[in-house]
Amino acid sequence: MRLGVNIDHVATVRQARLAPEPEPVAAAVLAELAGAHGITVHLRGDRRHMQERDVELLRQVVATKLNLEMAATPEMIDVAVRVKPHQATLVPEQPQELTTTGGLDVVSHANALRIVVQSLRTAGITTSVFIDADPAQVQGAAEVGAEAVEINTGPYAEAAENARTEHRDKVAAAA
Repeated sequence: MRLGVNIDHVATVRQARLAPEPEPVAAAVLAELAGAHGITVHLRGDRRHMQERDVELLRQVVATKLNLEMAATPEMIDVAVRVKPHQATLVPEQPQELTTTGGLDVVSHANALRIVVQSLRTAGITTSVFIDADPAQVQGAAEVGAEAVEINTGPYAEAAENARTEHRDKVAAAA
């Protein structure tokens, strides 16, 4: 995937307005028409923005690739296996966070994640993990069977100018 467009905030606006629009499916179609190579959505346990209906419709409509970001919970595994997105990216999820703030600790949760990854792969879903820029986490991702990783670049983006080199080097070492 070269350019994946995350459309979560389209759903955030819809939910805040308590209205049927804006429609995330329409945003996905427009993104693809504009050249996106994939659409990413995060179905959270609290359903604060994306809803299962959105994910189901997106799976039917997205012509490129649908990447479902999700927590490694039985509920989300069931949704993913039923909907069958092209890819599932496992992310940590904290109830009070506004957005995902750090990577999944694959090393500490290896046994549980190995089972989740195997369940998703058995269903024909490419599996990725969102991790911090740490070579040990990359190795852990490989050991649990993840087929891809997404490296958290938040610390780089939020760093002061004089600290960016250090964070860039961490991302490069992990990649």
